[in-house]
Amino acid sequence: MKFGSLPVDAAVGAMLAHAVDAGARRLRKAHRLTAEDVADLHAAGIASVVAVTFDADDVAEDEAATRIVSDLLFSGVDARPAATGRVNLHAREAGIFTVDAALIDAINAVDPAITIATLPQHAEVERGRMVATVKIIPFAVPGPTLDKVAALVSGHTVFAVHPYQPRRVALLQTTLPGLKPGVLAKTAKVTAERLARSGSVLAGETRVPHDPEAVAEALVPALRDSDMAMVFGASAMCDFDDVIPAAIRAAGGTVLRAGMPVDPGNLLVLGEIGGKKVLGAPGCARSPKENGFDWVLARLVAGLEVTDRDIARMGVGGLLMEIPSRPQPREAAADEPAPTVHAVVLAAGRSSRMGGPNKLLALFGGEPLVRRTVERTRASRAAGVTVVTGHQADRIRAALFGLDVAVEHNADFASGLSGSLRAGIGAMPSQASGALVVLGDMPGVTTADLNRMIEAFAQSGGHSVVRATHNSKRGNPVILPRALFPSVADLEGDTGARHLVEAGGVEVIDVEIGDGASLDVDTREAMEGAGGVLQD
Repeated sequence: MKFGSLPVDAAVGAMLAHAVDAGARRLRKAHRLTAEDVADLHAAGIASVVAVTFDADDVAEDEAATRIVSDLLFSGVDARPAATGRVNLHAREAGIFTVDAALIDAINAVDPAITIATLPQHAEVERGRMVATVKIIPFAVPGPTLDKVAALVSGHTVFAVHPYQPRRVALLQTTLPGLKPGVLAKTAKVTAERLARSGSVLAGETRVPHDPEAVAEALVPALRDSDMAMVFGASAMCDFDDVIPAAIRAAGGTVLRAGMPVDPGNLLVLGEIGGKKVLGAPGCARSPKENGFDWVLARLVAGLEVTDRDIARMGVGGLLMEIPSRPQPREAAADEPAPTVHAVVLAAGRSSRMGGPNKLLALFGGEPLVRRTVERTRASRAAGVTVVTGHQADRIRAALFGLDVAVEHNADFASGLSGSLRAGIGAMPSQASGALVVLGDMPGVTTADLNRMIEAFAQSGGHSVVRATHNSKRGNPVILPRALFPSVADLEGDTGARHLVEAGGVEVIDVEIGDGASLDVDTREAMEGAGGVLQD
C-alpha cells in the first residue's frame, strides 16, 4: 500500500485519504475514484489528491477486520458488520466476560496496523453491550500479516461471555439484641434487587440467632430447596472460626475462603455444602453499592468456578471507589438529580447532493421537513432544543417561526458536519447530562423514538452513549454523554458523532427504532420516495 499525493491523471482506482470537492459533488474519504470522478476533479481545477494505492497482496480494511474476526474463537458474542475498518463484538446475553489476556497481547504485537481492544477480565455485561472491537488502522493490511494472526489464534478461545444461569438463593440472617428489624428488611430488599440483575430470585428467608449451631441447622433445609445460600451475620466476621465459617463446617461443608483482598468486601466467606455454594456476606453487602461480594456472586451465577486462588488474585483493582460500572444504575441519593438531556438539531447543510433545492425545506404534509423534525424533538422529553443553522439560515429560521427553540448559527457550515456539532455542543447548558443529536433530514424519526432513547440514557445513569439502530446497524439520532463534550472540540471537516462513539471509550447502548434510524433524504429520489416535495 502506498499513501501520499497522487496526480489526478493517475488516480483512477485509488482510494481517497481525505474528502475533496469536485465541483458540485463531494467525494468522501475512502471513496474509490472512477474515470468520471477524475474528469470532475479536472473540471474543478484539482491537479492532485491525497490517496492510497494498493499492492497485489493488500486486503482492504473492512475485509481485513472481518477476516480477523472470522479467525477468532469466541462464544456468547456476536460480531457486527465491518465499517471503516472496524468490527464491534457484542454480548449475546447478560453475563460475565472472560478473555485470554496473553493472546490479546500477542495479537496486538503482530503489527501496529491490527488492534483489538476488550473489556476487562470478568466484567459484568448486559445483553448487547460491546465487549471487544477489532480495528484496522490503515486502509489495508498485507495478506501475510493477516495470516500471522490466523496462525496465532488457531485453536484458542480468545474471549467469551458466560450467560447468567438464574438461581434460587436461600437467605439466612442472624440476629442479636439491638439489631433493628428494619435493617433485616432492607437487607432482604437489597439482596432481592441484587439477584434480579441476573434473573435470580430469593427462595426464602430465615432468621436465626447469631450462633454456629443455629445457622448450621438452618442451612441444611435451606439448601435443600435452593441452588445456593447467603448468610448475613448480625456481627461481622472477626476470626476464621467465627459464626459463619464455623456454621459451614458444622453443617458438613468446607470453607473455601474466608476474607478477600477487596475493599469494601474484606470479610466475605465462601463455602460449599453438598456441592452447593454458601456465601457469607460482608456487612457492606447490605448496601447496593459495588463490593467484592458482587464479584464472587456474579461469577457463581454465570457458572464460573471461584477458587481460593481466584479470590486471592482480586487485590489488583480491588480498592473500589464509587464507580459507574454496574449493569444497572445504583440507588440514587435523594438529592441527586436525574440525568437531563438537551437536544441539538443539525440544520446547517448545503444539500449538495440534491443539486439545488434545500432538502430541509421540502414539504411533508405541507410542512417543511426541518420544522417537522424540530416539532417532534420539541415534543420529546428533551429539556430543551437548540437548532444549528448555516446554509440559507434566514429561510430555516423562517420555517421555524413561533417554535420555542434556541438557534445557534454555524458560520463555517461549508467546512462540514464537525463545525455544526461543535456549535451545538458548545450551546449546551451546564446542567445538561447529555446531548441528543438529531439530523434535520430524517423524516422517519418519531417523538416516541426519541423518548425511548432518552429513557435508555436515564437508565444508564447518564454515562453511556445511546445510539439508534435499524436491524442492528448503527444509525441516527445519538445521545452523547457530557464526558464526550470536550472531544467534540477536536473534530474537523465532515466528521460527526460516529467517530466519537467508536473512539470515545464509553459504553454504547443501541436502541432499535426501525428504518427511521437509517432513512435520510440526501437525493431527489430518496426525498420523493419518502413522500417529500422539494421547493425550489
